[in-house]
Amino acid sequence: MKIYVILSFNGESMDNVYVGTDEDNALAFKPEDFEDCDALFVEIWEDGEKTDDYRLQ
Repeated sequence: MKIYVILSFNGESMDNVYVGTDEDNALAFKPEDFEDCDALFVEIWEDGEKTDDYRLQ
């Protein structure tokens, strides 16, 4: 099972804003969905290992 972790960056800090298995929901987020967010990144985890990461928006 894949787990999607959405990270919000604001230049000074990083916060996990979503952790879940719903790919459509995870990839639908936009920076304006979160307060003080400059960019969103996604990490994809499978079987306890990170398999991919990239900038979402």
